[in-house]
Amino acid sequence: MKKVGVLGAGQLGRMLALSGFPLELDFHFYDTSGHPSVGLGDITIDTTANLENPELKRFLDEVDVVTYEFEHLPLQLTQYIESKTTLYPPSKSIEVCQDRALEKALFTKLGIPTPTYQIVRSLTDLESAVENIGCPVVVKTTTEGYDGKGQFVIRSNDQCDTAWKEIGDRTLIVESFVEFDRELSIIAVRKENDEMEVYPLAENDHHEGILRFSTAPAPKLSPETSELARTYIRELMHELGHVGILTLELFETKGGLVANEMAPRVHNSGHWSIEGTACSQFENHLRAINDFPLGCTGAKFPTCMINIIAEKGDINSIMALPYAHIHLYGKEERKGRKLGHITVQADNLEELKWRVKNVASFLPGCPDYNLIP
Repeated sequence: MKKVGVLGAGQLGRMLALSGFPLELDFHFYDTSGHPSVGLGDITIDTTANLENPELKRFLDEVDVVTYEFEHLPLQLTQYIESKTTLYPPSKSIEVCQDRALEKALFTKLGIPTPTYQIVRSLTDLESAVENIGCPVVVKTTTEGYDGKGQFVIRSNDQCDTAWKEIGDRTLIVESFVEFDRELSIIAVRKENDEMEVYPLAENDHHEGILRFSTAPAPKLSPETSELARTYIRELMHELGHVGILTLELFETKGGLVANEMAPRVHNSGHWSIEGTACSQFENHLRAINDFPLGCTGAKFPTCMINIIAEKGDINSIMALPYAHIHLYGKEERKGRKLGHITVQADNLEELKWRVKNVASFLPGCPDYNLIP
């Protein structure tokens, strides 16, 4: 039985393992947070990131391949692991995806449209960038931001000082504010031999900076837009030498697609694939990194994933619905925390909308479900 090492021990690692057990894979998690929630497999906790730690050597000795469930890892750790054993996706993908400045530079190099941006390292730089780009702008930390954290929208020049005090004293990126119709994401999987499969684009709906709904295939999507997104993610895969799942978030605007950011891992907007495809993003990631044949990525039915945030709500009532598939992550309730997700399917979009709204009515604080008109 092959053993997969996973850096991180949260819900994404949990879903990787649940998809891998039927493939006769075993799992060992290496947690650097000190708060693992995976709830299964072997777990090593090490918050030191010390490369000389004997626990790290033991972890590497026990596994056949190493992957990760999130990209906010010390680069020296992943590069060290890469020097000792097989790491997929490679450190290059982590290095680029955890730094928005490198990420934007890569998009520009490959001709993938991105918002006008400028890197700033001081309040004076920030004021100059806002003047050059013009309000409104989005200011983001170049590293470690996610789920709306580490961001500030500047709508007038006199907000620069407030923005710098709130998220400054570090390198920031200032981006022009993108007027978009909706956010889309595309997920693809690649093997080392360049075999590749691409999932249908999903339409994403955020509330207070956190993803609440992902619907796939994204409705009312032109073939040209779909093919362009597929081209972008293929180019990124090849440039990075990426093996495993890669996710690209895009804005659909009146002028075309604009890249937002990417993630070198299984992604929240791909959870719909567990019930929505023959081979989920989690299983295909494991297939890719273990050199197994890739699985089918086509959508079976219109599908929506609903995130459960902060409170679990009336789970028993949701369980009684014949069309609701519940995934709980074994986490305690807390503001802004992802506690689980629910997948809903239907034969058509109108029926899907009704079913999603019904499920959402049992979730406290869940926003309205509004697909693109």
